[in-house]
Amino acid sequence: MMESYDVAIIGGGSAGLAALKQLSNLGKQAILLEAGKQVGTKNISGGILYSKKPKTGRVYNVEDVYGPEFLKDAPVERKITQYMLHSTSRNKVFTMNLTAAHEYQANFGYSVLLNRLNAWFARHAGESAERQGGGIVSGVHVRSLSWQGDKTVVETDELEPFEAKAVIAADGVNSEVAEITGSRPKFTPEQLYQGVKVVVKLPEEIIEQRFGIGPDEGAAHLFAGDVTLNHIGGGFLYTNRDTLSVGAVYHYDSLMDRPAEPYTLVNALLKNPMVAEFVKDEVAIKEEIDKNLPKEEQLRVRFAVSKLIKTWNELRDVWYSPAARKKLVEAGKYKTEEEIKARLDSVQNELANKYHTKFVTDYVELEYSAKLVPDGKRCAMKKPYFKNVLFVGDAAGRGVFIGPRIEGLNVGIDDAVRAANAVARAIDRNNFGPQYMGEYYSQLIEESPYTRDMKEIDKDYVKIFLDAARDVPKDIIGQRYGMVFRLMSSGTLRGLAVGFANILGYDKLLPLVESEDTYVQVPVELAEKMGRPIQATYEPTLPTVAQRVARLKYDDDRISHIKVLDSKSQFMKKMVTLCPTSCYSMEGGDVTLQHEACIECGTCAKETEWRHPRGEKGVIYQYG
Repeated sequence: MMESYDVAIIGGGSAGLAALKQLSNLGKQAILLEAGKQVGTKNISGGILYSKKPKTGRVYNVEDVYGPEFLKDAPVERKITQYMLHSTSRNKVFTMNLTAAHEYQANFGYSVLLNRLNAWFARHAGESAERQGGGIVSGVHVRSLSWQGDKTVVETDELEPFEAKAVIAADGVNSEVAEITGSRPKFTPEQLYQGVKVVVKLPEEIIEQRFGIGPDEGAAHLFAGDVTLNHIGGGFLYTNRDTLSVGAVYHYDSLMDRPAEPYTLVNALLKNPMVAEFVKDEVAIKEEIDKNLPKEEQLRVRFAVSKLIKTWNELRDVWYSPAARKKLVEAGKYKTEEEIKARLDSVQNELANKYHTKFVTDYVELEYSAKLVPDGKRCAMKKPYFKNVLFVGDAAGRGVFIGPRIEGLNVGIDDAVRAANAVARAIDRNNFGPQYMGEYYSQLIEESPYTRDMKEIDKDYVKIFLDAARDVPKDIIGQRYGMVFRLMSSGTLRGLAVGFANILGYDKLLPLVESEDTYVQVPVELAEKMGRPIQATYEPTLPTVAQRVARLKYDDDRISHIKVLDSKSQFMKKMVTLCPTSCYSMEGGDVTLQHEACIECGTCAKETEWRHPRGEKGVIYQYG
């Protein structure tokens, strides 16, 4: 006889974990299946985790799910208190302060790294679930779903099949559950963004000095203009506690029209003088070892230098972190903070004088990652359920991405709570039928203010944005947008203009608003005419994609999770350029795959047989 659970949640991202916690809060049993060996190792984010307070309706925020412990204990990075939009052209930058837009209807917004944060979510959700007879099972990949009567049979690569009365699909933008159930087709390039991110190391107090923020504050910087290399989208930089998240997010169809290697887009951002100055740091460079020395001596020197550089980096991180300095002194490892500095200087002197190590200005990249992001305006599922399966977050194609407003994590958590509430109601009535549970979940989703944001322009948000842009000369906006800009700028006419725009709908507006004009030409003109010059003081040493892949951690699977269906298709030929880790190459007239470097973004999923790797296999992100 099969094991049986009330609810199976597939996917251990922030949405799936929120569903598990909410069900536990409601006293319901649920089990969550996560493919990664540990929760958080498969998740990346290029955004901010918001808590919102909409004018009408309510949303379910992260603190509603995890309680006051979230703000007290959760490993969030920095509360974003500055939100800037930069237009770039060569060495010129024109800046708009969008902090008021960032704070619009927000309780708070934190930069996050999902490896740390999702592990915290998992600990709290898992403990709650265990009290209800459920829990989290990691290292499990769901292979198929089938139905016996009104129950779903869940088959995995690792466990015996089991039954569930309801399923919550939180398995991301490349949802296999959606494909298995046929509940939606794969997303098209027109419905997606491709995001590429690097995590850059930078000591805590240097971040605060450089960005003009306090110990509990953070900054977000967005970029448009020539850094886009003529694609529709832009760059971002978020301050974390002691790292920076730097990345590029572009409309996938824009990349299909004009293919560019994803790493060249993030490299273009890193080479921008403003960004280069943001990420720069002091870096130790080893001196070439004298090859005339005996091999044993060469090994001894290499080991000694590596150990000293490791010590120098660790001490430097401590020195620039008040909490770390205090901890070492309280632990008795150093008598005073000045003693830490003295030790740091001593190690640096030894490296420079004894081993001729050079200390130069450069930047330190820790992790390279990529993912697809669903554009909720274009691909949110109108019917986010199939039988007794409810889809949440990225799996349902939901997210709010409107110009500089970028929200996905909070939308997924809101969806998850609504799905959990619908499932709990079904458990109470023992009715998991689509008309009772699925339709009720659809109704809850329709009531979400985030759904409204995916469909309609908010005139108050528009006003805040236009106020921030009041110094922009109207002639730069151009004839194409001049009338719209004037209408939206008028307090009297704005309501009428937005009302008319909402009647037209995003389908008709988006091709006008999300264009090369908006993301490239206007920003370039702004920067050229009004920007301030910024000179980089060094040229960053950019790793190759092979070097970036070499730094990633994998548990290789000898079985490829991707099967190329048509090696001669135009789509697959573009994958040779668009795969973030260059997994594809041309041999003769055929596209061939070397899957070992795959980072599971799903860029190639549209025209391949694409599965997530088996449990515990594949890439293991350390930051996320």
